[in-house]
Amino acid sequence: MPEKDDDAKKPASETVLDQRWKLQVFYLCFYGFMTQIRPGESFITPYLLGADKNFTQAEVTNAIIPVMTYSYMAVLVPIFLLTDYLRYKPVLVLQSLSHISIWLLLVLGTSVLAMQLMEFFYSVTMAARIAYSSYIFSLVTPSRYQRMASYSRSAVLLGVFTSSVLGQLCVTLGGVSFLTLSYISLGFVSFGLILTLFLERPRRSLFFNQPEGAAPTELDKMAGGDGGGGTRGWREAVLCRMLREVGALAEQPQLRLWSLWWVFNSAGYYLVLYYVQILWNEIYPTMDNRRVYNGGVDAASTLLGAGASLAAGYVKIRWRLWSELVIGVVTAFQAGLLLLMNTTSNIWLCYAAYVLFRGSYQFLVPLAIFQIATSLSKELCALVFGVNTFFAIVLKTIITIIVADKRGLGLSVHPQFYVYFGYFTLLAVVYLVAAVCVGIWHSRHKQLAEPALPKEPCQLLTEVPAQEKSLKASTV
Repeated sequence: MPEKDDDAKKPASETVLDQRWKLQVFYLCFYGFMTQIRPGESFITPYLLGADKNFTQAEVTNAIIPVMTYSYMAVLVPIFLLTDYLRYKPVLVLQSLSHISIWLLLVLGTSVLAMQLMEFFYSVTMAARIAYSSYIFSLVTPSRYQRMASYSRSAVLLGVFTSSVLGQLCVTLGGVSFLTLSYISLGFVSFGLILTLFLERPRRSLFFNQPEGAAPTELDKMAGGDGGGGTRGWREAVLCRMLREVGALAEQPQLRLWSLWWVFNSAGYYLVLYYVQILWNEIYPTMDNRRVYNGGVDAASTLLGAGASLAAGYVKIRWRLWSELVIGVVTAFQAGLLLLMNTTSNIWLCYAAYVLFRGSYQFLVPLAIFQIATSLSKELCALVFGVNTFFAIVLKTIITIIVADKRGLGLSVHPQFYVYFGYFTLLAVVYLVAAVCVGIWHSRHKQLAEPALPKEPCQLLTEVPAQEKSLKASTV
């Protein structure tokens, strides 16, 4: 057997490292899968509006949900910095404790204030997701980054799908109440905390913790350092230098376009996700918990999103020419779906539109990641994605204050979705006008510009060394 002969030729130390790698992959994927098992999550809104909690729709829409947007903006930057400085594991423990706090408050809380505190802890868990996505790359060699990213992402998606299906089966077939489902979720997140305690704490991280003698990072170069853990005291000035570097990167047209897409479209996308369960309850109010299908819809949208993300990896076009058109067409499609969701009285049609809405967004996410990450170092990728996410949250907060918060317009869910429809329509018009301008410019300057055009991103990706590609893949 040739494979056995090859394994027999491996040095003992290499065999041990190979076995250690496999154990790390298994445990990290199992951890990523199990921490997504929260079968009650798809049913939080009907639980709050139902007989168990008996909050009004106005309280949930205008007083409870907006808190998550505000607190997310407040905790994102501190958690982003602490994640790297504390080397991931403490922030993962914090995330698990926040998950437990969420479900304890959902089980025991009876006031609007308690639910607002629950939303705060929810925002902490969302901000701490970066700890897992960064942690998985701190324990493996760069040559294994790409596989590690693939395995961990698959485990997380499988966990989300399993959680949604489990919740739906419990409600529809088992007749389990939303309160009992919350107790079940509390049990799973408590088990997740136990798993977190057994995670290995890495010795290095992306920015602050570098081993002695390490090659200079991008941040060291920006600060004029020579590596070795930043011995020249670059930390006091590095944030300003990082932001200046991001400003210089904004001059690249493709990076600027996809970063703007990330900011504007993700802000609208997450607002829709936050309020869609209230819309469903408005379209199809029912006192029979067995006829609430939120879990099934989340499972279907997760599957479609995973398939769309996979399909996006095979799209090969001239992105310098067609990016604006692709973004514009997808955004116009999303606007149409929002209008359909808000005007239909058929809950199944609303469900289907929501699934397609999420799938179309997930189709563009890997394209944006690819376009942004192709020409950047690992550190700058993390920085650019962090800045994009922060500005998206700022925009989402502004919209929430104006549209949803009771101190602003305090709109109910249907008028809100008309606002989101108008928002996506405006974005689509801007993208399509930009696509027309790009097409006109290209047709007029084709003969002169074509010889000077740089290679397409897909060509660049195939030409960078394998080590560099694996580093860039770590941001995905």
